[in-house]
Amino acid sequence: MTPFAFVVVSCALFGLAVGSFLNVVIHRVPRKESVVRPPSHCPSCDTPIRPRDNIPVLSWLLLKGRCRQCQAPIAGRYPAVEALTAALFAAVGARLADSWALPAFLVLTAALVAITAVDLELFVIPNRILYPALFLSAPLLVMAAVVGDDMGSLRDAALGGVLAWVLFFVIHLVSPRGMGFGDVRLAGLVGLHLGWLSLGHVAVGLFAAFCLAAVLGVGLIATGVRSRKDKIPFGPFLALGAGVALFLGQAILDWYLP
Repeated sequence: MTPFAFVVVSCALFGLAVGSFLNVVIHRVPRKESVVRPPSHCPSCDTPIRPRDNIPVLSWLLLKGRCRQCQAPIAGRYPAVEALTAALFAAVGARLADSWALPAFLVLTAALVAITAVDLELFVIPNRILYPALFLSAPLLVMAAVVGDDMGSLRDAALGGVLAWVLFFVIHLVSPRGMGFGDVRLAGLVGLHLGWLSLGHVAVGLFAAFCLAAVLGVGLIATGVRSRKDKIPFGPFLALGAGVALFLGQAILDWYLP
């Protein structure tokens, strides 16, 4: 197996395990419960989940989406989050296989998956997900800069985080009902990582987030699914914008700035 393939496969397998943990985070953090104790258990009968029934994706398939003890249905969200996280980790691993910043971007990816799921359901971006992601990824970026002798990328990362935070903070001041402070914090986290790639990537990511939100918002209003007064969570669009910048940002910048 080539080093590149090893990185991608390792990231995918790691993503499966992280996705299983993210399901706990998504379920417990909004309820202000510990993500450590008690161990994973069935939400219907409280029976602890055995290790053989806690294998990402596979256990859900073998159990046919039901608890072994009480036969209560297990939401399809659980294998979906695990599979999605594995696929995203593999993609990020392929994109940054030769970069010391890969661990920091994996932390960002995990955080964005959890934040997207919570924000879509509850219209909130929990600090208990945001701050741990920041406190983990920021030192990892510093380590990447030191080990890779790339202080320029670290400088741009810090600048990107500040610029994104300030931009969203201004929008929040102008329209606090339209842009929550959780979005401001998340923009800073996203800007920090995209800034590592370049300040141009920050611009691409934020612009893509606004464009995607506008297109979907207009579509929902036009179809009557939402009205102008209904809230639409912006966190998922920041996550999508970050993905666009990470995987397509350089191509977009090369096209726009030949």
